[in-house]
Amino acid sequence: MEAKREIWLIRHGETEWSRSGAHTGRTDIPLTSTGRENAAALGRFLAGRRFGLVLCSPMQRARDTCRLAGFADAAQIDPNLREWDYGDFEGRTTPAIREGIPGWSLWEDGVRNGETVAQVAARADAVIARALAAGADAALFAHGHVLRILTARWLGLEASAGRLFALGTASVGVLGYERETQVVTRWNLSISA
Repeated sequence: MEAKREIWLIRHGETEWSRSGAHTGRTDIPLTSTGRENAAALGRFLAGRRFGLVLCSPMQRARDTCRLAGFADAAQIDPNLREWDYGDFEGRTTPAIREGIPGWSLWEDGVRNGETVAQVAARADAVIARALAAGADAALFAHGHVLRILTARWLGLEASAGRLFALGTASVGVLGYERETQVVTRWNLSISA
């Protein structure tokens, strides 16, 4: 019987915008000092773990987390791991958006002039296919919403079910199997310095 592989999801460390709750998609901002410390702590947590495939978002915050965790030499940049393009809501917090759109929900209402949840799901599906084709455990360094959508798709759920999977900065989730069923084996493991 073929061994079932795991996909490790590693969310980037803290940024100023993640700390404030601002939607950070295409804006390329750096990690805070806490984010850098937590990325190094991720490296200690993952030390000795071997991955046959390491993929990373092209955004600085994910690349720096990957580098500080000790996986830069193995990492391949995958544009499909970039965060949701929030369009007109980039850099804005949910409470600020709700001042103009009462009851707004990213998952239900989407964004203006950005990506739909279905577009993000298509990218997530491509990443899953690439990870499975590797034939080995994979590590993905990326962002909260895209990793949550990827998790929903792994489980065979609609992309909007990503709303059910909170994922903090500098945290780890693991997708795997229970027998032949794709499952979440570990989730939102907070790694701090």
